[in-house]
Amino acid sequence: MKKAVIIGSGFSGLSTASFLAQQGWEVTVVEKHDQPGGRARQLKAGGFSFDMGPSWYWMPDVYDRYFEQFGKNRADYYQLTRLDPSYTVVWEDETLEIPASYEALRQLFERIEPGSALRLDRYLEQADFKYRTGIQKLVQKPGRSWNEFLDPDLMKGIFKLEVFSSIRKHIQRNFKNPKLRQLLEFPVLFLGALPQDTPALYSLMNFADIKGGTWYPEKGMYSIVDGMYRLARELGVQFRFGEEVTRIDTTGGKASGIQAVRTGDGTAQTYRGDVVIASADYHFVETQLLPAALRSYSDQYWESRVMAPGSLVYFVGLGKKLQKITHHTLFFDVDFETHGQEIYQSRQWPTNPLFYACASSVTDPLAAPEGQENLFFLIPVAAGLSSDREELRMKYFQQILDRFEKYAGEKISDDILYLKTYGPTDFRNDYHAFKGNAYGLANTLLQTAILKPSCKSKKVENLFYAGQLTVPGPGVPPALISGEVVAREVEKYYRA
Repeated sequence: MKKAVIIGSGFSGLSTASFLAQQGWEVTVVEKHDQPGGRARQLKAGGFSFDMGPSWYWMPDVYDRYFEQFGKNRADYYQLTRLDPSYTVVWEDETLEIPASYEALRQLFERIEPGSALRLDRYLEQADFKYRTGIQKLVQKPGRSWNEFLDPDLMKGIFKLEVFSSIRKHIQRNFKNPKLRQLLEFPVLFLGALPQDTPALYSLMNFADIKGGTWYPEKGMYSIVDGMYRLARELGVQFRFGEEVTRIDTTGGKASGIQAVRTGDGTAQTYRGDVVIASADYHFVETQLLPAALRSYSDQYWESRVMAPGSLVYFVGLGKKLQKITHHTLFFDVDFETHGQEIYQSRQWPTNPLFYACASSVTDPLAAPEGQENLFFLIPVAAGLSSDREELRMKYFQQILDRFEKYAGEKISDDILYLKTYGPTDFRNDYHAFKGNAYGLANTLLQTAILKPSCKSKKVENLFYAGQLTVPGPGVPPALISGEVVAREVEKYYRA
């Protein structure tokens, strides 16, 4: 039986493991932490339960399809609730709850900008095409040759995909009101790049948001990790937790396995395999686990990459319930453009940041003790910033707390029972994240498809990569697809 060793048990690692196990491989996953999930780990403290990573559940069809490929139903592993409102947006002069109902959203658009409801219909028809083409065609490509894109359907629709125009221009052609523009730009600003640098192809995210809906998995986003982990175990995948990989062994240009140490006592472990798949940080694997001669990319290459934002995150356990808040809240009550420039161009600590608040206890009574609230705050920051010392983190926490209290209509600082900060330094320490990034590479035109780091090493013939720094890109649904794509590439390699 062929053996595969996988480094890391994040979404892409779990996905790769299950697809290979389904094909008859003996699979071992080696994970540094004491639980699966990677950046999507779970934090429990003082009766509060926090998702440490992703908190938005979009593209439910991608998750459903994932489980269906193993003859399962997603509902076998976790239940979903559609959120209504989908989320709330706070501006300086008003607060809007974004309804789950499309007709109610059309009415909201029409009230803000007469005539925009019909334009929204047309905009989403175009986004629907991009979404279907993107999910069915583009993200399924391994990005190893331009010939992959000589697909009749892709070639026919290349202009409709709007790969060479920016999403900012696309939105501005359709909507004039700055609030509507910000509503449609926020998915790429928070998770990718400046809207003027992001292809209009990514209006597919607006389709995912508005038509696909915002959902919440019962017991939190970690339910996805738990479901994927249980499925992998059912398929025979073996897991080794609390072991950090220190080296990929190579002989004659091939990987023979990995070396790891137990994080508790430093005991050395060796795992042999016919293939190694790195679902850990790509840059770390290249620069720390391989000799220099076997790296596919130079230091100059990595330094030239445009990274998606890093994050300052705050996990807050509150000793009371709040009356006004919703599950997801976006704070656009400061200058939208300035923060975007500070993330992507001047690459500085923000002067007055946009931020996001999640209160999963609004939907999930198990997320906090009875009568209490679970809060998660996130500030997007530039990747590669210098020391995020605790004093700096708390300065920003006070800034956003004042604005959150104004929105909530009540003081909460005296009711905080639990507080944990988490920043770029923690991403580097816990996940070896390149430049402390939280999401991966920005979704720019020059970092799309074959222009991303390859899912197969150029120097080690049986070393493959999955995850946010390779195809198809950042986000949970792409990570699930990344595992599927790389598993196919492994099978192709061994059939050749």
